[in-house]
Amino acid sequence: MPIKTIFLDRDGVINKEKNYLFRIDDFEFIKGVFKACKYLCDLNYKIIIITNQSGIARGYYTESNFHILNNWMVHQFNLNGISILDTFYCPHSPVDGCKCRKPEPGMLLNAKKRYLIDMEKSWLIGDKEDDIVAANNALIHNTILVRSGHKIDES
Repeated sequence: MPIKTIFLDRDGVINKEKNYLFRIDDFEFIKGVFKACKYLCDLNYKIIIITNQSGIARGYYTESNFHILNNWMVHQFNLNGISILDTFYCPHSPVDGCKCRKPEPGMLLNAKKRYLIDMEKSWLIGDKEDDIVAANNALIHNTILVRSGHKIDES
């Protein structure tokens, strides 16, 4: 049976935006993120994190560094009674031309295949227009664009 999912971008949605974040000591959860996610879980949504991580391709940190931080972050959610179904990440740079890096829909489509997700009943919450474009390209039309410091073209 298809599931409904909340797709969350990481930087700027779950945590405060910091360029090429990979250290636990530099990670700051956005106020209210646990309460909001708990509410969504109570509505029977599954939570999946999707995140571009070009710092890996740029050599700023390794995939191992990413996994250490991600595992710690998921554990913090668990400590707050929230289950994260999965995390999908793109380690490529913007010039690599991969199909997983947002605004391409690859991570979302891979999640759909793995978990039999009902995209029409799912949502994506992001902080960049590329997040919303990726969602729409994956046939997710329920989106929220949060204002967390990135410039948004409102024309």
